[in-house]
Amino acid sequence: MAQITHFFAGANSGNGFQNLFSEMVDLEDTYDFMILKGGPGVGKNTFMREIGKTMERAGTPVEYLWCSGDPDSLDGVVMPEIRCAVADGTSPHVLEPKYPAAVDRYVDLGRFYDLAAAKASAGEVKARTHQYQSAYVRAYRCLRAARQLELETAEAAQRSFEAQRAERRVSGVIRRELRKSAGKPGRTCRRFLGSITHKGYIWRFDSVETMCPRVYEFADRWGLAGQSLERLHQAAQDKGWDTIVCVSPEDPARIEHVLIPELGLAFVTSRPDMDYGQKPYRRIRLDAMVDPANRARMRFQGRMTGLLRQEAVEALRDAKTAHDALEAIYNPYVDFDGVRAQAALEAGRLLSYLG
Repeated sequence: MAQITHFFAGANSGNGFQNLFSEMVDLEDTYDFMILKGGPGVGKNTFMREIGKTMERAGTPVEYLWCSGDPDSLDGVVMPEIRCAVADGTSPHVLEPKYPAAVDRYVDLGRFYDLAAAKASAGEVKARTHQYQSAYVRAYRCLRAARQLELETAEAAQRSFEAQRAERRVSGVIRRELRKSAGKPGRTCRRFLGSITHKGYIWRFDSVETMCPRVYEFADRWGLAGQSLERLHQAAQDKGWDTIVCVSPEDPARIEHVLIPELGLAFVTSRPDMDYGQKPYRRIRLDAMVDPANRARMRFQGRMTGLLRQEAVEALRDAKTAHDALEAIYNPYVDFDGVRAQAALEAGRLLSYLG
């Protein structure tokens, strides 16, 4: 059975929408990248699901990239073995071809709208659009306040953190697990493992389990694992191992998880709102390396952070409701048979690449 994995290419944060769409594929090593254009309700998710199902049935690995606005909808599908992908290239993650037709190309689904009918609904379309945009503003305001409080907590934890003790543990892991060389340059792919959504936090630890049977869990309530994970990632790169680096939605410069599928090895961060939830191969308790005298205050700040994020979830629910209403306006004016026929045409093209 082909390997099926799940990640996110975008995430909600205190700095607004975080975007890894430009890193979805390496255009220097991609054969065909379809960039979908077309507005709400036009069938982009339908198109991508059809592509994914077809390629699964053909037995080739498929990576699904889910939407942080609606984690039941797709933002992209990557088929690494045939070096192909398809993605939603519309706002807030606009994509444009770099090597038009030669590598990446538009697929215009907007042509399946009934233009006259859509224009007759312009007033309602504008009202619903303003509603969901306003809800996102509220959500990001709450997430920004939560992040500021979280950073204060992390600074307090860092002041009493036994960094040298953690360093010794990580050095031992590197000696045991990364002593062999892959004999090639190591490549890094960046993804989000999840995001805060209108359903709360969603993390795709199932992808970790699919690719990496041996998992080291960093118990890290206070955001202390970044430096350790950076060291592990660098050591894997230096040895030539390909890695999937899952970065923090709040700070994409900070690593939260490192997956090394060639070794079946992963290093994950686990905390109350991002619980790994499985029995790890080894657990490293960074929480225990913080002075207990500071913990009561930090727990209080953690509860306040959680309340602010819950307010953000409520706003994201309002955004989802408004966006669903917007799509419902468009749906009667979309030729979904045409969308499916276009998906079948493109799926057939992809199947021809399997050789």
